[in-house]
Amino acid sequence: MLTATGLKRRELGSDGRKLVRHDGKQVLVIAQEGRLFAIANRCPHEGYPLSEGTIGPGCVLTCNWHNWKFDLASGAALVGRDPVRTYAVAERGGEIFIDLRDPPAEQRRTRALRGLEAAILDNDRARMAREAARLEQAGFDAREALVHAFRLCNGRLEDGMTHAHAAAADWLLLAARAEAPAERLAAELEPLGHIAWDTEGAGEFPYPETVAEWDAAGFVAAVEAEDEAAAIAHIRDALAQGLPYPLLRAAIGEAALAHYAAFGHCAIYTLKAGQLIERLGDEVAEPTLLALTRMVVRATREERLPEFRGYARALSEWDGRGNAVTGAKDFIGLSTEGALRQTLASSGRPMRELYDALLGAAAFNLLHFDTEYERSTSNAIADNVGWLDFTHALTFANAGRHICDERPDLWPRAALQLALFVGRNRKYVRLDGDGARWRVDDRRTFLSAATKALYDHGIPEPIIACHRLKVLVAIQDELGSAPDAPWAKTTCAAVNRYLHTPMKRHHGLRIAAQALDFVGKEE
Repeated sequence: MLTATGLKRRELGSDGRKLVRHDGKQVLVIAQEGRLFAIANRCPHEGYPLSEGTIGPGCVLTCNWHNWKFDLASGAALVGRDPVRTYAVAERGGEIFIDLRDPPAEQRRTRALRGLEAAILDNDRARMAREAARLEQAGFDAREALVHAFRLCNGRLEDGMTHAHAAAADWLLLAARAEAPAERLAAELEPLGHIAWDTEGAGEFPYPETVAEWDAAGFVAAVEAEDEAAAIAHIRDALAQGLPYPLLRAAIGEAALAHYAAFGHCAIYTLKAGQLIERLGDEVAEPTLLALTRMVVRATREERLPEFRGYARALSEWDGRGNAVTGAKDFIGLSTEGALRQTLASSGRPMRELYDALLGAAAFNLLHFDTEYERSTSNAIADNVGWLDFTHALTFANAGRHICDERPDLWPRAALQLALFVGRNRKYVRLDGDGARWRVDDRRTFLSAATKALYDHGIPEPIIACHRLKVLVAIQDELGSAPDAPWAKTTCAAVNRYLHTPMKRHHGLRIAAQALDFVGKEE
């Protein structure tokens, strides 16, 4: 339906253009090379007025702010990314008529999702934001963009699930707590940018199409054998049956804790996968579970490293009879072997007591991390440690507790693996460090303020921002289950120090020195 504008062709300016305003819309009418065009006046890039642009040969309009160029007939961006909206326009009896109706919602949805795909491939954060906002403006949930992104990118994840998925569950939690629309959208956009970051320049790594009847024991065996096709086959059948994630979690948790796997990532992702599906719905179940399965299958099994080989022996010796009095102080300063021995010696104590002791020691280590190792330019490669080596002990503990609450038989594995975190980080701790300055007196206010700051964190790397959020969510979850836990004060102080200590993220001189040393020793 064409709407009369009251505009006559003769009223177009000497440059053949005129701006028409109608019900909040700004439409630029252009007569060029004997043709009549109508386009949205706001440049789809940053909203600058196209009425101030330059029209060149071939009916091409240039936005002079950033040199984006648009084909006036189709609206396609010839230089730039987002197309500009065009309107049907006609001349009747010398008067110009324009079809000002919005396209059908489904058409706008399709356009927004296609634009989102292009933005993800370009890793263009600003365009991702615009397309998500356009999706919402068309009447859809902006979170649909995230579902679409995970489905789009899933086959490009060579090693499966990443922190983009895991942190998405927490970003969505933050979005639900938002006090303003911009905060909500900012939180929903974080995992979009993260999955684009993780897959930028990646090839295609399709998942096996095999299907086999879901069997928990069979799935665990397939993961243990590092047989991705067999493990995926079980998951595909579970998805076909519509089995909810809680029915699969026990088996996935068993596989995740079968080894000291990927520095705790397997357990963390097992917990977060369920939360992501719960918050985004079943449409994200397939890409999430396929990615999680691939990750668990391919995860490094670090108890095979010399430093952690005592784990298998300790697990085999677990008898649940050790009655040593446990507290964080009993683990602080112990080596990996010492931490394993102390855990075994306490295996008969109430599991919550042992867990609190280990978590308290992990928090102590975080509070007293010797940041000289992070800043050093002369480390051995094995000593390239940073804050995330310490925070993972806390997020692993949180995930392990949830898994073991459902599968108490897995507690020996979770406790001994947490002991490995404690012992491994011992080397990088200054036992005489001053932790008192980081004391938190008002826990609730501190955690609330730290979490709220993440809506506008200012950190360019998604992996760093998401770890801040994951730690805060994990600690709030732990404090919710045990507000009077013996580790509460230490943990809050440790997280306070972590959040407020500058983090060195580029190690140019260290990388160069290590490369020279490595190549100099090549045979």
